[in-house]
Amino acid sequence: MTGPTITSLFAHRDYLRLFTAQVSALFGTGLTTVALGLLAYELAGSDAAAVLGTALTIKMIVYVTVAPIVAAYADRFPRRPFLVGLNVIRAAMVLTLPFIDQIWQIYVLIAVLQTASAAYTPTYQAIIPDILPDEREYTRALSAAQLAATMETLLSPMLAAVALTLVSFHWLFVGTAVGFAVSAILVIATRIPDTSAATEGTFRDRITIGMRIFAATPRLRGLLGLNLAVAAAGSVVMVNTVNYVRDTLGGTQSGVALLLAANGFGTMLVALSVPRVLDRTGARPVMLAGGTALIAGLGAAVLMSLAGGGAWRWAAAIGTWAVVGAGTAAVLTPTGQVLRRSSHPGDRPALFAAQFSLSHLAWLVTYPIAGWLAAAGMTTTWVTLSAIGAVGLGAALRMWPRHDPEEITHLHAAGSLDPAELAGADRVADDLYRHTHVFVIDAAHRHWPTAAQQQWALAA
Repeated sequence: MTGPTITSLFAHRDYLRLFTAQVSALFGTGLTTVALGLLAYELAGSDAAAVLGTALTIKMIVYVTVAPIVAAYADRFPRRPFLVGLNVIRAAMVLTLPFIDQIWQIYVLIAVLQTASAAYTPTYQAIIPDILPDEREYTRALSAAQLAATMETLLSPMLAAVALTLVSFHWLFVGTAVGFAVSAILVIATRIPDTSAATEGTFRDRITIGMRIFAATPRLRGLLGLNLAVAAAGSVVMVNTVNYVRDTLGGTQSGVALLLAANGFGTMLVALSVPRVLDRTGARPVMLAGGTALIAGLGAAVLMSLAGGGAWRWAAAIGTWAVVGAGTAAVLTPTGQVLRRSSHPGDRPALFAAQFSLSHLAWLVTYPIAGWLAAAGMTTTWVTLSAIGAVGLGAALRMWPRHDPEEITHLHAAGSLDPAELAGADRVADDLYRHTHVFVIDAAHRHWPTAAQQQWALAA
């Protein structure tokens, strides 16, 4: 029997509507990226880069801080009206941007816009596994999401360029608002199951649950290291491509587009291929292979920066950028599967929000390094980022155990759990029960059993 394909996913009407809503919002956001740069130049002239840098920093800070706070109570609200409301907020903020005439207003509006995005994205990600409970279908959905993000990166600038030949850049903000409005309408038409709240307790307990699951789950600690590797290599592409093409390779704007397209092609190729591999191997080998490819790409970039001139450097750069894109997709595509495996449905919004914040925290570290060290030369910059990426990959290899079963045999002390939660457990002593089930961190399981504890439980 053949497994589901990405195309067959679209037979699920609710998934199709939700996916289309996300694509519409993504392309709207891509248009805003282009328009915001032009708006910054109109207001700040030669200081536009500083304005954009500040706006990007605000975006990262908001992503790191806001997502866990919103996730603490996201499961208390009906998810469909919540997503619709966030799209309305984003559309309103974008429509305001063409009318501002002060730089500080950009910062305020960007903070509000990105706050809504920081709430929207993890909530959307946590809904998909509820709509697609089949593991293989969900894996294909992750690949489709990665592919959509890649296509947005490639196509949004092209759409913006075509639009700018006909209208002022201010109209791009209108196009963005339309994208958010279409997204809201599609969400309204989607049947989205609400989830029961899984995390009780104080505000502090609720806001930190996602982080606590990360800290206590070995495979998620490994994911943190891979997040760092992705950010280190991705910063080279996002921050240094323009200067490397124009100043080192002597290329034009089309050369910049060529390298970015090579990166996108590598991402797209792997995003389409990963689901079949995941069915056979699971996430760990694929994601660690992706991390290795990222470090290899960074190493190749360092070698290119040390080499002399020559036409061969264009071919080497295209290959290097494609390898970085492939490694990025190999890490990011299975991430949702790993998060789903590591949490109860009610805790997923908090866990997806934690991943959203922690991954952007890594970018908050690597973005400034890629930008500020560039003045000292690409070699210094890329060696530093290579070292950071290697630390991340090394941490992932060390923290994510090779043997990582879903079901774990462990022991519970008598009285530590409600009797109903010990259904199927074996009593091995007067005050001790042995239990085997899919293990995730929750109120009843606050610590991951060590290998020695698991062996002791099996022998009890």
